[in-house]
Amino acid sequence: MTHGKAIATVSGRTIAETDEYEVVEGNIYFPPSSVKMEMMTKTDHITHCPWKGAASYYTINLDKTEFKNAAWYYPEPFEKAKNIKDHVAFCEYQLFFL
Repeated sequence: MTHGKAIATVSGRTIAETDEYEVVEGNIYFPPSSVKMEMMTKTDHITHCPWKGAASYYTINLDKTEFKNAAWYYPEPFEKAKNIKDHVAFCEYQLFFL
């Protein structure tokens, strides 16, 4: 677990904020409790990583604007990635770190 402030914003609105997160392959994975899930909608999009497993995606909803498949998580990661189970990562252009 990494310590320090991490904030994910889209169009100036905070969608996740935490003081503890996981860093994997340069991506920040936010604990689910730090994400404003009311702004997220699950999609059918799935990608596969050979060592993390299948990633599921969210669309971020801001009023009438949708950012399709802009966030992902691993609901059932492989053993080496158990530390990011259900943690949410965002497209990097939307992140700020303090």
